[in-house]
This record gives sequence, structure tokens and C-alpha cells, in this order.
Amino acid sequence: MARYIGPVCRLCRVEGVKLYLKGDRCHTDKCAIERRNYAPGQHGQRRTKRSDYGTQLREKQKVKRMYGLLEAQFSGYFEKAERQRGITGENLLFLLERRLDNVIYRLGFCSSRTEARQVVRHGHVLVNGKRVDIPSYLVRKNQKIEIEEKSRKMKRIQESLKSSERRVVPTWLSLDRDHFSATVLDFPKRTDITEEIQEQLIVELYSK
Repeated sequence: MARYIGPVCRLCRVEGVKLYLKGDRCHTDKCAIERRNYAPGQHGQRRTKRSDYGTQLREKQKVKRMYGLLEAQFSGYFEKAERQRGITGENLLFLLERRLDNVIYRLGFCSSRTEARQVVRHGHVLVNGKRVDIPSYLVRKNQKIEIEEKSRKMKRIQESLKSSERRVVPTWLSLDRDHFSATVLDFPKRTDITEEIQEQLIVELYSK
């Protein structure tokens, strides 16, 4: 399965919630959900009753699209979450939150996870002083994450950091805006994830 390259606002309308795939646009009145809060297509405004399976599937698709993953990648994270101690659903979210591209997005260096993934791939991010160009890299406690010095002059990164002041940086990360750097203070907690996610539905889907 190839990565989706179509209009991302359509995905938000399919799921019925904001997935924040379009960066700053998602915080304005131009957001597709604000303008047309119903599914796309000819029959998008029809009321349909979903089965339990359909509800579970939509929740999985929503989270997968939110973090920009392929099906095999998402399944791999779930299997890893199952092997860890604790609650499987929460373990899954914690793994997704620790991805380097997500951390760059959470810190406000980029306006979307898609943009963050590109920034990481192009080698603009350093972890403990070493360049890391793998978006799926899982950050650990006490690691220092920073934008490479030459890349700090990039207009897009500066604009994203400025406009991100309205977003709250998770408590498990400590951001130093002046030096384009941050420190991982701890592992994420469930309360740090503010999106409307029902992870138990995903666990039930994979348990079938």
C-alpha cells in the first residue's frame, strides 16, 4: 500500500474530526471540518449507523492517518505495544508520541507531522549532537533534540515556531525557543495526548 498523496482535508472529513494534517490552516475558519462537517462524496450527508467493527476500524484509521503511518507500520507498533508491560492501548500511543517526527511537531518546529517528517528526512534535526534522519526514531529520556544550526535560518521553521505559541508543549518535553532545542524530560503520559482518541477500540479491533 502506497502513502496517501491526495487532499488531506478529505481525510479529516471522512473521520469527522480534525487530524491537523494541514498545519496552521486547521486552526482557521478555512478548515474543511469547519466549512463542511460531513463526509465527502455524493452520499456524504447521509446518516449511517456503524457496526461495532466499523467503529473500531474508523478509530484505527483515524489514529493511523493522524500520525501519518502505513498499515504495516501501525501493526508493527501495536505488536510492540502488546509485548510491553502496562495497558496495550496506552503503550501504543506512547510509542507513536515518541517518534522523532511527532516530537518535532509537538515542539512547534513544524506546523504538521508531514512537514516534520520532511524536516527530519532532510537532516535538519540533531539528537544529542548527532544528525538523525529517521522519522520513526524513538526518543528517550534526557536526550537533547535541536534544529541544526544552519537550518535555524529556514523561514518555514521560524514561522512555525512563532505561530506555534498558541499550542501547548507537552509536559514531558522542555522547549528552549531561543536556541531551537528541547530536552526529553520523561516518557509521555496519557494526559499529555489531548486529541480525542479511544485507544481501547483499536485494541478490540486487533483482538478479533
